[in-house]
Amino acid sequence: MIVLTHAARSPLALYGAAWAIAALAMPCAGAAQPAAPDFPTRPVRIVVPFPPGGSNDILGRFMGQKLAERFGQQCVIDNRAGADGIIGTDLVAKAPPDGYTLLIVSTTFSMNPAIHQLPYDSVKSLTPISLIGAGPNLLAVSPSLPVNSVKELVALAKSKPGQLHYASSGIGGFNHFGGELFKSMAGIDIVHVPYKGGGPAMIDVMSGQVEILISTLIQALPHIRNGKLKALGVGGLKRTPTLPDVPTIAEAGVAGYDVTIWWGILGPARMPPALVTRLNADIGFVLRDPESAKRLAAEAAEPVIASPEAFGKIIATDIAKWGRIARESGIRAQ
Repeated sequence: MIVLTHAARSPLALYGAAWAIAALAMPCAGAAQPAAPDFPTRPVRIVVPFPPGGSNDILGRFMGQKLAERFGQQCVIDNRAGADGIIGTDLVAKAPPDGYTLLIVSTTFSMNPAIHQLPYDSVKSLTPISLIGAGPNLLAVSPSLPVNSVKELVALAKSKPGQLHYASSGIGGFNHFGGELFKSMAGIDIVHVPYKGGGPAMIDVMSGQVEILISTLIQALPHIRNGKLKALGVGGLKRTPTLPDVPTIAEAGVAGYDVTIWWGILGPARMPPALVTRLNADIGFVLRDPESAKRLAAEAAEPVIASPEAFGKIIATDIAKWGRIARESGIRAQ
């Protein structure tokens, strides 16, 4: 578990100084907190802005179950997919700021401003509540593709420029950025095939219609375990305990490759500070539960606990970073 405090240093080096700077906003343990409002008195809706089966959906359902136990009220998962998460995000941005409509987001949220004209302001229209966790991305292939390592895939791609394809969860999303970075660093020409979510992308790779998958490990893990996907490498700086025999993409031949995803919870703008504090505390309570940590670890994610202020600074820093990468690599909406 990562707790962003004054003393803590995140091992997620992808974010570097951004996480360390954001950590300064983390309240000290035991500090006095504002009195929480009487909340909730009815079911809470958690909007997942992607189809079922993706990493946001997996974590959204997990957090919904745990928060329902904490609240004593039902948490309803509402999948509002479309436009790389923009449709569901806009719905929450326009919702009443009473805590009864929340949003599960991932790093894709901070990438969207780089390539889309948004109907909301990513910083001003939503309230950061809490990070949930972080984990690596994944390079996998269809079992029918005759490669068993990153080096073999790169060699095959170089022998067939423009003939291999990689699936992602959508244009301009986390997996698209990760795929384009892999192409650039490996020096290969593979064609991007965007889908309306990670679930549909995996289905076509498993069936062999598309050869390569760039995904989050959390959503692909069950299919790796049952042999329907072949994992070649993970995108973090170190191997994951979940798949200890799978090398990092960097050690497998693409030196310096490092792509990690975070997930968190937002609400509409202008939420009362006491309510935000209450929700942050409830989420932190769930994440500190050893059983929750085991569950997330089994899904290849690591719990991350941070204040709303720390989360907000990470979002702002990432928006600037991914905007720069999009300009440099030519990633744009189509």
